[in-house]
Amino acid sequence: MDNNLKKEFTQRDVTRMRNILSDKAGDRTQIQAGWDKYNETHTDGDIWEDSGKRWTMKNGLKQTVTKLDEIKRLVVLPLICPNCQGVMKVDEYNKKMWAIHQKCFDCVVKMESEIKRIGKWEEYQSNIMNSNRNAQLDDLEKALDEWVDQSDTFVSEMGEVEKWGGGDRKEVYKQVKETIADLKKRDIYNKENI
Repeated sequence: MDNNLKKEFTQRDVTRMRNILSDKAGDRTQIQAGWDKYNETHTDGDIWEDSGKRWTMKNGLKQTVTKLDEIKRLVVLPLICPNCQGVMKVDEYNKKMWAIHQKCFDCVVKMESEIKRIGKWEEYQSNIMNSNRNAQLDDLEKALDEWVDQSDTFVSEMGEVEKWGGGDRKEVYKQVKETIADLKKRDIYNKENI
């Protein structure tokens, strides 16, 4: 019988046997390289970005932050008025006042009564009317910006490409922009120029 081993021992096997004989069985026999994932810990209210997405921590839960969160905050009626801490019933008055002032109807009535009492009611009305007008003008301006960049070619139902033209878009754009800027300078409530 042949006493030679048919298998060669590797350096790792030899090191392992030495460790076992010298009561160091748990020691390593090789060096291994790798990486550990970096784990961030977040607390309630933290906002961070990961892989191009924004996240927040609310009540111990990780949630995505979307562009619509701000709109939801403005539209969704809270249970309690943040101004007076009173219960906000879901009715048309509270909905309307929340959309405009972020307060309950009762708080708005008190605020407007105080404004009338100190004699600034006309100024308050003027500011409300002008802010509404400015919001409409801003919407018009955005629509105008989209219009000037639109293509003049359209595909008909028959599949033919039609080119619609006429007039200089840049000139119309410039004139309407100037008119909008002029309208924003006016006080429409008092029918005066500022």
